[in-house]
Amino acid sequence: MPSTSMVDGFRLRYDVVGEGPPVVLLHGWPGDRTDYRHVVPLLASTRRLVVPDLRGFGESDKHLADPSEQYGAAGQARSVIGLIEELRLGRPVLGGYDIGSRIAQQVALTRPDLVGGLVLSPPLPGIAERVFGEQAQREFWYQAFHRLPLVEHLIDGRPEAVRAYLTHFWSHWSGPDFEPDIDHLVIDYAEPGAFAASIAWYRAGAGTVAASAAERQPDPAHRVATPTIVLWPEHDPLFPRDWSDRLTAFFSDVELRPVDGAGHFIPLECPREFADAVTAAGS
Repeated sequence: MPSTSMVDGFRLRYDVVGEGPPVVLLHGWPGDRTDYRHVVPLLASTRRLVVPDLRGFGESDKHLADPSEQYGAAGQARSVIGLIEELRLGRPVLGGYDIGSRIAQQVALTRPDLVGGLVLSPPLPGIAERVFGEQAQREFWYQAFHRLPLVEHLIDGRPEAVRAYLTHFWSHWSGPDFEPDIDHLVIDYAEPGAFAASIAWYRAGAGTVAASAAERQPDPAHRVATPTIVLWPEHDPLFPRDWSDRLTAFFSDVELRPVDGAGHFIPLECPREFADAVTAAGS
């Protein structure tokens, strides 16, 4: 599997498949690049697809480092920018869900010249004070938990604990007709240090609660200008569909596509809808 040159001391491992206009797909937590295993075959005949493991995930580097410097949105975006530039992808479509969505947005804000289109599913900006509502706080408990050293003692390097923990999220966050297959994730996340590396995103203060608390509506000149398609699922307990009402305050060119029947894991639950959005974003 190819890897990038180092950025901040981190190399990303990635898959590259197909020929055509470039697309970069960014996975979520708890996941890895295989989150797009059903999307890639739908696009490989017409697109050049680059699918990396993000910093701290899968086969990419997992270094002990200050999370706020190296594992937050800015640090992750630097590695994705390095990947785009190294492979000379021009202006690819970036697709992302969960933390991959936040990272794709950061890339588009930091280097709009490198992004031809965005395909995103939650989280999206516009949540703001609603993240402190009673129902939201019942769902987002794990983000505070991930910032405690206790989480490593209870879960890291313990395969059965990793399985139980990941199964909770993949079952609870998905739609009613989805049957999660996470055996490969359990193996990878159970390696000593792997679970701790995966939650460095939250220790960097990059989770939805922290990001929403700090959110400020930008003036029109500082909205994301990249053409954006947002896929908003019906059954995501973290992100109710009515939280999509403020997108135009943050994106100057955005199309909202509701996805009925799906939960949080859009690329795996509805790969055809995700692939169609990528095709539309790059046309």
